[in-house]
Amino acid sequence: MAKKSNDFQSILSDLKQKVYKPIYLLMGEEPYYIDVISDYIQNNVLTETEREFNQMVVYGADVSMREVINMAKRYPMMSSHTVIIVKEAQNLDNLDDLNFYLQKPQETSILVLCYKYKKVDARKKFVTEIANKGVLFESKKLYDNQVPAFIGDYLKKEGLGIEPKAAQMLTDFLGANLSNIVNELDKLIISRPQGATLITPDLVEKNVGVSKDFNNFELLNALINKDVFKANQIVFYFEQNPKSNPLVLTLTVLFNFFSNLMLYYYIKDKSPSNVAQELGVNPYFVKDYQTAASKYNAWKTMEIVSLLRIYDAKSKGIDNSSASDGELMKELVYKILH
Repeated sequence: MAKKSNDFQSILSDLKQKVYKPIYLLMGEEPYYIDVISDYIQNNVLTETEREFNQMVVYGADVSMREVINMAKRYPMMSSHTVIIVKEAQNLDNLDDLNFYLQKPQETSILVLCYKYKKVDARKKFVTEIANKGVLFESKKLYDNQVPAFIGDYLKKEGLGIEPKAAQMLTDFLGANLSNIVNELDKLIISRPQGATLITPDLVEKNVGVSKDFNNFELLNALINKDVFKANQIVFYFEQNPKSNPLVLTLTVLFNFFSNLMLYYYIKDKSPSNVAQELGVNPYFVKDYQTAASKYNAWKTMEIVSLLRIYDAKSKGIDNSSASDGELMKELVYKILH
């Protein structure tokens, strides 16, 4: 299997230091990182004047691999480099033609292939050649439990912080779509009060459209503490606002937590730092597992995980001919709490 060359940060670091490679194959399920790298190359390698004659941005469905190679073989005009960016490169035919070009790639060209939503077969000879002579980067989707850290890191680069609850609200509401998350974070950065350096739940509620009191984070908190009244309040709110609170998202949040709670029982060293590491969660949330473990024993937790699987199937119409998402949620919460 071909070696994957570099990671996201090291690629950007090299580009900022004007260390360029003749070819970049940016592939994978997460388009955000691919877009950031290709956009940086598109906007920064050449000056505005140089781009007019030396930069070509094309789409894989509109060109052939032979045409792309011919572009890459061109010498720059009054510039140090020629830049060729192929967007949606997964639509290119005959990628194997790269084998001939890579025998002697044009050193003054920077060819960027944006191969989104999937990977190139690593057994292909040209993939190995790109890893050796250029940059081979796989952009992987983040797991849900990695998203809060991504949010924190993104804001940290802007000199800002975020409350753990606010980060979890964004994660629960937006999922792991990094492009959407970044768009919302940019809105929060712009709309925060002058001088404020911390993103709060109030700010998220006001600008993103997710309630700070009636959301999956608060529902989970109510279930953890067996607060029947609050849990039912939130479920009622969800039933009245189904578009903002889809059942599938709520089930995912609950399943992730109770699956982790099942693992928590088997962790020998239950110190907060070790639990956080074992479960892959922010240390701030370890107390939730400690509280939940005091409210639900292992057998009940196993039953809850099974219930979540059953209600996920019901939400898809399996063994359910008429119950609405709101009715299913009421049933599920009752069974979790009793």
